[in-house]
Amino acid sequence: MTAQSASAAPGPLAGVRILDLSSVVMGPYATQVLGDLGADVIKVEPPTGDNLRAVGPMRNPGMGHLYLHLNRNKRSVVLDLKTPEGLDACLKLAESCDALLYNIRPQAMARLGLSYEAVAARNPRIVYLGAYGFGEAGPYAGRPAYDDLIQGQTGIAALSAQQSGELPRYAPLTLADRAVGLHVGIALVSSVLHARATGRGQQVEIPMFEGMAHLVLGDHLGGATFEPPLGPTGYARLLAPHRRPYATADGYICLLIYNDKHWRNFFALIGKPELSEDPRFCSHGARAAHISEVYAYVAEVIATRPSQDWLEDLARADIPASQLYTVDGLLEDEHLAATGFIRRLDHPSEGPIRTTAPLGRYEGTPTALSRPAPRLGQHSREVLEEAGYDDEWINAMAARGITKDGND
Repeated sequence: MTAQSASAAPGPLAGVRILDLSSVVMGPYATQVLGDLGADVIKVEPPTGDNLRAVGPMRNPGMGHLYLHLNRNKRSVVLDLKTPEGLDACLKLAESCDALLYNIRPQAMARLGLSYEAVAARNPRIVYLGAYGFGEAGPYAGRPAYDDLIQGQTGIAALSAQQSGELPRYAPLTLADRAVGLHVGIALVSSVLHARATGRGQQVEIPMFEGMAHLVLGDHLGGATFEPPLGPTGYARLLAPHRRPYATADGYICLLIYNDKHWRNFFALIGKPELSEDPRFCSHGARAAHISEVYAYVAEVIATRPSQDWLEDLARADIPASQLYTVDGLLEDEHLAATGFIRRLDHPSEGPIRTTAPLGRYEGTPTALSRPAPRLGQHSREVLEEAGYDDEWINAMAARGITKDGND
């Protein structure tokens, strides 16, 4: 399948138009998901492009691997928003959009001439969504916010150290960007539905710090849930030192013996059915109270046999277990291959690439990889013509560097 011949099926968000002024990961991830679902995402970039374009590996300048994945199903328009002409063109584009997404401080948007009031004056129905580091009502407003900083400030690095007994570490993912990016996408669609029902747009704020605090505290508020506290913060099972892939005689497996049936089957499998009556193992509550000891015992047993032997016996005993993959192994997974999740396509400028399919299946409104990630300014002329600008104006703005025709 080539990117250009991919199905043009509309998707469930067909007819929703988003003006995306965001960059790097969090905002672009939100609009990638919405673009996969059929929204028309117009990505406004400065003449230098989204910074993420420069993150390799890449075949051609400005087309790094992360950019390619995060910006598919979008159209790229270059506008220098620091010029009167670029600003006015951006406001003109906003007139036909359901939502505008940005990820700098509201004060910086106002200095550009793109405050909510300025945008709403051109389109009262627009959803004006800011996705940035910290809520404007608190003392951290305006602080710089990057994924590593937010992981550290919301306790993720400390939880890693608490669980492993090692130094604090960040999760090896842009976890905060992507987790909160999903909140951004939900907030945008919800607010567009409200605007379409009422005829009124609104300002929306989705802060990264609060979004990750929401995620962390959902699991780890623990005894501090109650007033007065009934114990420390933390979810003991998630923090148990042996909650990790189990070492076998020749590698590792992933195993979760969870409910009473699983435990009875496990003890029968290892030839110790009497342990089902052991006070440490006899009930869910008992296991939770002794979770570190429980996991340590399982680790000792699993280390005695090879991985494949365990996986076969555990499957027969109906106990949840799986192999441990590297990322390379994940790319070769038979299930992902059978479902078509890993897509191979031909990018018009980057050649053969692999990417992931849009998530999920929509029987009546199928999704598609209908647009590969665009070159810088690839759609400037197309989108500006849709907004009513003629070739003479576009050519003049391109000559001055205010826009860029990526097809030239």
